[in-house]
This record gives sequence, C-alpha cells and structure tokens, in this order.
Amino acid sequence: MKAMSLPQYGTADDLRATDLPEPRVAPGEVLIRVRAAGVNPVDWKHAAGGLDAIFETRFPLVPGWDVAGVVERVGFDVPEYAPGDEVFGYVRKDWVQNGAYAEYVSASVRMLAPKPAALSFTEAAGVPLAGLTAYQSLQRIGAGAGDTVLVHAAAGGVGAFAVQIAVAHGARVIGTASERNHDFLRSLGAEPVRYGEGLTDRVRALAPEGVDAALDCVGGDAVDASFALVPKPERVASITSDEAAARGGHTVWVRPDAADLRALADLAEAGGLRVHVAAAFPLDRAPEAWRLSAEGRTRGKIVLTV
Repeated sequence: MKAMSLPQYGTADDLRATDLPEPRVAPGEVLIRVRAAGVNPVDWKHAAGGLDAIFETRFPLVPGWDVAGVVERVGFDVPEYAPGDEVFGYVRKDWVQNGAYAEYVSASVRMLAPKPAALSFTEAAGVPLAGLTAYQSLQRIGAGAGDTVLVHAAAGGVGAFAVQIAVAHGARVIGTASERNHDFLRSLGAEPVRYGEGLTDRVRALAPEGVDAALDCVGGDAVDASFALVPKPERVASITSDEAAARGGHTVWVRPDAADLRALADLAEAGGLRVHVAAAFPLDRAPEAWRLSAEGRTRGKIVLTV
C-alpha cells in the first residue's frame, strides 16, 4: 500500500511516500480503506521525537491518529461492523507505527464509530482527536446547562469543538481569540474576548456573576487566568499544562472511546457540530500540511485526502 512514513525521528523534510505491507487485522479489529486522515500538531511533534518518553515508537513510522474511511474487511469476532460500513475514529494503539497517513489502517472497534452522514469524509477525519479532547475535557470539569464556561484558544482545533459541545449542552461560552476570529466564534455560539494582558478584567466585565468552568487549550498565562476566574479548581482543565493538575484542576490527555465518538457523531447529525476544514491536501503533500500546521495560525482543521 502507499503510505507516508519516516525511517527514524525527523521533520516534514523526512516524510516520504513509501510502499509498505498492508496492516494485519487482529481479532476485534477492522481494516479501513482510508478516505481522509486528520493532521494534528501531535503528529509532527511525535515524529520529531518529542513524545519519545511517553510512547513506544517503531519504524518505519506512519503518522496519523485521525481517520475516516470505509471498512474493507473485519477480523475475528467483529459483529459491530461489516465491509462497506463508513467509519471514523481515533486510532491510537499500544505502540505508534501504523498510522492513518496511508491507503489502509487497521483499528480496534473500541476506537471507532459510524461516520455521521452529515459530515463528508474530509470533515469527519478532522473530528476524532480534537473532538474527543474537547468532549472529554468538558466532561472532566462537568461543564453543562446553566454554566458559564471560558474556553481559551477557542478558534483552534480543540477550542472550536469545545465551544460547540458546551453550547449544545446548554452552557454560555466565552472564548478567547484574536480579533480576526471573533466573528467565527460568534458563528459557533460563543462570546469572543481578546486574549492577552487584561484578559481577566475583560472576562469579568462580560460575566460579572462569575465563570463556572474553564478549558485551557493554549497554556501559559491562560492557566493563571483560569484559576483566577473559576472559584473551584476542580472545574479547570488544561490540555497543554501539567500545572493545572498540580493546582487541583485537570490535565487531560485524550483517550480512544467509541461511546464518546458516537456522542460527537450524534451531535453532528443534529446540526450541533460543524467542522471547519482550513485546508485539505492529497496524501503525498503531507509535508506541506505539517508545515502549515506548525505555523500555528490555522483556524479549523487540516486534513489529508487519500
């Protein structure tokens, strides 16, 4: 099969189109013909060796944890799916090697859900990692109906999903972003506020009755602002900083979860979850997609089409 891979840790310049064997399909797994693969910053950070202390990595490394595609065949004891089913998922295995930047990827059914018909393959591939991160973080801090929730970097990949999920569950959302993204946040249902010096005062002016919960998607001063604004530390979560957990909040690392994926799919089907695809590249232009991702200015998701 065709795949993008690295022979060892490296950068976008080392990512190459290669021919690799089709993945094996273990019991409880399916083989997916990939139609689209999401690009996330963790892909190129891991490829550079930045997560070597956390994940066992084997080479050649095919990156990519987000997939949307069609079931090609099923392994032993897989009553959940049949060939031809459209699925999407967060494919994170016990070690990192055979990812979604390929024509085929195998995945456990615990990592998958039926693709929502409301989303194209390209849109669906942008959901799993970022969408699950947002969903699980909001669950951790109990964000729901009647809450005022502060989301930092609300126009980014995780933040935009967090805004929509919180709004769908009845929360009022205040989202930090640069002014060029304020109209985008309003379209998602959030009240935008400029980040930077004086943020806590600007948030208090918007919500004099207080902020009930906060999700940090950027780190740095956003962590301090969250704890300054939220009375209960256990209602603060960060996806970037260990400091949140050290101060009584939560540092969240996304987990594969089929039930959570189905919840996101249901929300998309109901019209409550839109996916803004900032750019879509063919598979062999994955290095270009990584460079765009590394610039850190993209609003929405970057996706590879296969």
